[in-house]
Amino acid sequence: MDPVLKACLNGGRRRDEHPAVPLTPAELATDAARCARAGAAAVHVHPRDDSGTESLHPAVIAGAVTAIRVARPGLPVGVSTGAWILPDPVERAAAVRAWTVLPDFASVNAHEPGAAEVAAALHERGVMVEAGIWTQEAVDAWRRWPTPTGRILVECMAERVERALADAAAILAALPGGGPPVLLHGEGPATWPVFGEAVRRGLHTRIGLEDTLLLPDGSPAPDNATLVATARSLTR
Repeated sequence: MDPVLKACLNGGRRRDEHPAVPLTPAELATDAARCARAGAAAVHVHPRDDSGTESLHPAVIAGAVTAIRVARPGLPVGVSTGAWILPDPVERAAAVRAWTVLPDFASVNAHEPGAAEVAAALHERGVMVEAGIWTQEAVDAWRRWPTPTGRILVECMAERVERALADAAAILAALPGGGPPVLLHGEGPATWPVFGEAVRRGLHTRIGLEDTLLLPDGSPAPDNATLVATARSLTR
């Protein structure tokens, strides 16, 4: 399988951090289509309610996922189930079970309370589970899940480049051989160095305003599509 380049469109970013951060379903849809044309094979989004707050409410998920599919039919769409969105793990799993429109995949951070239950709820609904692994210890937590995992996200959260690359190497070494496909990415100043490491290793990776506001040369990125086009040029 060729490495996948995913576009992470917004995350928890606010509009005052970057004017091109997409928030509404229409903005996400327009941005997703542009990123697909620029070379993204999938998109990861954090849908927002009318107040701009991240939400797992069925109507919010449905609005964002449907809009993207209308704008770009066939483009795989994923969402986050991070505990900061809905802290109670029972409520998080219940929200997943209440979704009326299903994303193609959803990320579950293995270190968070109730992660196994949320992953199970996603699997029950037929949504591919992405296991977010932030630390070596999280590898052990993930390996205890009874739920099949479609993809592992090795997420290097350290901003210092040397630490992020060391974390990447340690987590990748701790993963079992022959497991699910791995997507490796970093955040902040470590985004592009970790991206380069993912390309070097032939792993799936991602880019977008969720992870960085800058291009590799340190200049401001005008939008997600430019980040994707730049990333795609570096994978060739």
